[in-house]
Amino acid sequence: MTASTARARTDSELLDANRRFYDEMWTDARLVEPERFNTWPLVSELVAGASLRLEVAPGLRPRLPIAGTHFIDISAPALATLRQRGGRVVIGPISALPFQDATFDLVCALDIVEHVDDDERALSELARVCMPGATLLLSTPLHPSRWTPFDDFVGHRRRYEPDELLAKLAASRLTVERSAIFGMRPRSSRLVDIGMWWLTHERERAMRWYNRLMPIIVRFGKKLVFAPGAIDMCDADEVLLVCRRQPGART
Repeated sequence: MTASTARARTDSELLDANRRFYDEMWTDARLVEPERFNTWPLVSELVAGASLRLEVAPGLRPRLPIAGTHFIDISAPALATLRQRGGRVVIGPISALPFQDATFDLVCALDIVEHVDDDERALSELARVCMPGATLLLSTPLHPSRWTPFDDFVGHRRRYEPDELLAKLAASRLTVERSAIFGMRPRSSRLVDIGMWWLTHERERAMRWYNRLMPIIVRFGKKLVFAPGAIDMCDADEVLLVCRRQPGART
């Protein structure tokens, strides 16, 4: 499947495909604690002044502290596990967040806006539920020219050109305060292809190895190096952005 055919799928078809993929994934996967990820030093800094928190579509890879955080996801298996650990959960899509305006002072949405058809609506919803001055953590893959079968496999709708992404954030009155190169996908396309084959043809065995190796992979993740504003994204495959919600955000 090519990038163009992936983007030709309707929003409901893409939503259904994502739900099936991640329901199966999170049914068999183990929870990885947020403290294990390289995002934890940043999160630790931000949660100190943020009592009202929301994480969108974390699956079983949450980055915010689980207890007391609100989580919304389309995957019931993931939410069931987060609820058991003290999370406040609700099932639903990013395009229709069931929260009042200006509810949260910290919102996290990693690797999600590239999955939805109407990304401008998704960004607008994220901005809407942020209090003025709230922090939004956002990550997404970059450069449509780098589209691979992996993007189709995990249910991506798009990759972003950096200028396009920054323009859409600005339209929702989200200012980028700092950013870093991000992502956990192996650089070797061969390793990605092998992983995709095993998940497709030998899912049970693949998930056993995934559960064994994931904590090790996370443990040796590279330290995030942040720069003020938006970094030069020409060579970045994925970016993590720390955004600030400005007053008067579009709803």
